[in-house]
Amino acid sequence: MSPIPPFPELLSLIVGRSAALRDAAAAAPDRSVRVPGCPDWSLHDLVAHLGAVQRFWAVTVSLADDSAPPTVEQRPDQSPHGDLLEWFEESTRLLVTALRAAGPDAPSWAWWGASGAPLTAGAVARHQVQEAAVHAFDAQEALGKPEPLPAAVAVDGVAEFLSVGLGSLGAWPHRPARVQLQAIEGPSWTVDLSPTGALADPAASGAPVTRIQGTASELVLVLYRRIALDEVRIDGDRAVAEQLREWSKMD
Repeated sequence: MSPIPPFPELLSLIVGRSAALRDAAAAAPDRSVRVPGCPDWSLHDLVAHLGAVQRFWAVTVSLADDSAPPTVEQRPDQSPHGDLLEWFEESTRLLVTALRAAGPDAPSWAWWGASGAPLTAGAVARHQVQEAAVHAFDAQEALGKPEPLPAAVAVDGVAEFLSVGLGSLGAWPHRPARVQLQAIEGPSWTVDLSPTGALADPAASGAPVTRIQGTASELVLVLYRRIALDEVRIDGDRAVAEQLREWSKMD
C-alpha cells in the first residue's frame, strides 16, 4: 500500500477539493442542473450535502469520543442558510478547524469501525479528502467539464476505498477472488474478497483473477461508480469487476 499523506497535507487537500467544488458551483448558470454521478440530486443539493457532511464531522471530531456518533442535540443545524456558497465555505472552515485542533491521533467515532481502520481524527480527515474530491468531480461533471482527481488524492483514494470502504461491508457474497488494481502512475493494490470480507494488501501471495488498470483517478472514479468499467482496462474475469462495483456502492 502507498503511504497515507501527512495530516497537514490531508487538511490542505480537503480545502483544495472543497474549493474546486465551490468554483464549479459558482460557474454554473443554473444550480438546478442534475448531477450525473448522483442523479437524484441537483447541483444545489450536492453542495448542500457536502456542507452538511463537513459540519457533521466537525462536531464529531470535536467531541473526541469514538464510542458513538453525536446525538441529535449535539448536532448543529446542517441546513444551508444565506448564500449557499458562503455557507459551504464556512462548512469547510469548521471541519478543517476542528480537525486541526484535534490532531491526527484524537479519538473520533466513524462509521467504518468494522473495517479495522482507526477511529481517529486523522482517519476522518483522510476520508473527507475523498468525499470532497469525488463530489468536486460530480460538480464539474454537472457542468460538462469533469477534471481528473489530483494524483495525491487519487493514489491514496484507492487504498482508502479498499481498506475502509470495502473493509466495512462484511462478507463478500460471491466466489472468493483476488483483485489487483494497477495505476498507470506506478502504484498497485491487491484485495482478497472472501466470506470473511475484503482484505486489502493480503500477506499471502497469489495471482489475481481480475486486474483493473487505469490512472489512479480513473480507478477511484470506477470504484465510486462515477465512470464506467469500459473506461479502464480489465484483464481476467470481468464478472468479478462487475460484482465488485455492484457490491461496493458508495456515494
